[in-house]
Amino acid sequence: MAGLISRQFIDDLLARTDIVELINSRVPLKKAGKNYQACCPFHTEKTPSFSVSPDKQFYHCFGCGEHGNAISFLMEYDRLEFVDAIEELASINGVEVERDERQQTPEQQRKYQQAQQQKQDDYQLMEQIARFYQQQLRAATDKDTAINYLKGRGLTGEVAKRFGIGYISDNWDGMMNIFAKNNNLSRQLVDLGMAIEGDKGRPYDRFRGRIMFPIRDRRGRVIGFGGRVLTDGTPKYLNSPETRIYHKGQELYGLFEAKKANKNLTRLVVVEGYMDVVALAQHGIDYAVASLGTSTTPEQLQTLFRTVTEVICCYDGDRAGREAAWRAMDNALPLIRDGISLKFVFLPDGEDPDSLVRQQGQQAFEQILDQAQPLSKFLLENLIAKVDMTSIEGKASLAEQTQPYINKLPESILKDSLINELANNFGAGGEQLAKQFQQKTPAQQAAKNNKPTRTTPVRLAIALLLEKPELVSSLPNAGVLAHLNRPGVPLLNELLEICASNPNINSGQIVEHFRQREEGKQLTKLLCWEHQIDAEHAEDVFLDSIEKLLNSLVEQRTEFLLQKARLNQLTIEEKQELQLLLNEQS
Repeated sequence: MAGLISRQFIDDLLARTDIVELINSRVPLKKAGKNYQACCPFHTEKTPSFSVSPDKQFYHCFGCGEHGNAISFLMEYDRLEFVDAIEELASINGVEVERDERQQTPEQQRKYQQAQQQKQDDYQLMEQIARFYQQQLRAATDKDTAINYLKGRGLTGEVAKRFGIGYISDNWDGMMNIFAKNNNLSRQLVDLGMAIEGDKGRPYDRFRGRIMFPIRDRRGRVIGFGGRVLTDGTPKYLNSPETRIYHKGQELYGLFEAKKANKNLTRLVVVEGYMDVVALAQHGIDYAVASLGTSTTPEQLQTLFRTVTEVICCYDGDRAGREAAWRAMDNALPLIRDGISLKFVFLPDGEDPDSLVRQQGQQAFEQILDQAQPLSKFLLENLIAKVDMTSIEGKASLAEQTQPYINKLPESILKDSLINELANNFGAGGEQLAKQFQQKTPAQQAAKNNKPTRTTPVRLAIALLLEKPELVSSLPNAGVLAHLNRPGVPLLNELLEICASNPNINSGQIVEHFRQREEGKQLTKLLCWEHQIDAEHAEDVFLDSIEKLLNSLVEQRTEFLLQKARLNQLTIEEKQELQLLLNEQS
């Protein structure tokens, strides 16, 4: 459906959503007074500073400052765009997203419709191509070659179906003949990486003579493909290029299938190839993912750590495998926090997960995973192997090489243990070295604490209104400050109007009205402000703040009339008004 998502729909969606229930489904919360708390999912900490308020329908971390409503949480935690977060929240609540075309100019509406339609068309076309490849595995004239290959790798039809595995014959235009019915579709297929622009402007199939593995995003939409050649041709694996819907550094092959197969995932194994993922699933290890031909990126690691508490990187034992493991470890260091672990498994020479699980079976392979090397041991063993620990110079070199990796780790028990383990290798002088490692880096020392918010009547009124929108009912009318010219009052007036017209609105809904507006940052800061006004006295303090602002309005009006009086410009009505104002102030 075209059009912007309607404001009313967003308000209703937030009203339907219990933020405590939503966050608890991803981050276990514990009751703490009237709120709930947990260790922050957005930074590493030892004691909980992440607070979720059921009254405000708002979360806030007192450590790193992250805050927001249910939509914001999905955007940050699940790494979704705003519209995707709305759609995800709507799906959770079992409702359809409603859009309102009246909120857009005709030009905005046209561009938005184009963008949304393009996205929809892209996903639809990729899904159709995936089904075509699957159909070809059953109907192509040379299908037996592909089927025999898969059977030779030990795969059953059930697993092939679960992963949507397909096939494309070795023709230049096998897929194009089916889908490129006009020039627009040809262009779209090129844009989506499914075709390559030929010398004479005639596109041809990118994938030919290959077993096809569809790559799905976290919502199950086909966004790209990997193709495994059946002959001795090169490359052995051919992957979709970056496109407008596929960004390989942010996706993981098999993650959608792993989450679908396991309602309560606690462990994920990162392997190198599509066939490794599928072969492991064939043997009951249905929690493997692949990093799509790249080193495991920080974005992929962040997704992994937000999905499970244990990640095992399983690589070949050769030099390339160990280098890949080192890059993954380096990318993971800033993301490591207590309660999650990154481990490493290196397979014997000439073996990969596919071959090993076929030879030894599920139980033996899982025993290998259970004995995976922890990150700390992997880091220290690799660094120690590079120096001469029998000499002072070697030990000094080890300390120097280790410092950058220690600095990348957030404060955690792991970091403290790693420092102590390193110090133990130095014997005498180890304590001094530990103290050196535990010193704050210049960047950490320069980190500024949030400045306390200065108390003013406007800020206090806004903060209290954000917490208790029903306070607006204690005013004679919501427009009492309409004519006061003072910083912050226009924002307060807008809030009063919103609260008056939406009697049951909550804090999370209010801040959503100001998303992508500069005022939204001010509001979220004030919503997180610890002003020390208890609920019992909130109404009195709110009314007192409004009264102070009304007094300012009177003073402002009096000064305006006095200025006109000095210039002999008062009307009869204004003279009478001025006299009344002066009498009230005397």
